[in-house]
Amino acid sequence: MNVYIPLLTLAGLAALFAGFSVTMATLTGPKRYNRAKYDAYECGIEPTPQPIGGGKFPVKYYLTAMMFIIFDIEIVFLYPWAVYFDALGLFGFLAMLLFLINLTIPYVYEWRRGGLDWD
Repeated sequence: MNVYIPLLTLAGLAALFAGFSVTMATLTGPKRYNRAKYDAYECGIEPTPQPIGGGKFPVKYYLTAMMFIIFDIEIVFLYPWAVYFDALGLFGFLAMLLFLINLTIPYVYEWRRGGLDWD
């Protein structure tokens, strides 16, 4: 149990600091409430009214974000493989080759469909 005392002390200090910061910001911060403060913030642009039934939002941005996440994860898996490439041998090479093929096929498919074009 003595091993965990520094960790518990640090966690307790972090919790106290967080609580103290939130409390002091609430007590000492400016209290100027107006209509603009309650409006939605959209990077300085006046908010546009949304249709009653909801509007259509382009999903191209979400698809691009998902593709970034997928290929970012690919790089995360490639780095340790490259570090231990010699130790893995032929099995490691074939496993990574299959992994790269499984990611290249959807990439080419998305590229051919125009998913990477910004219009």
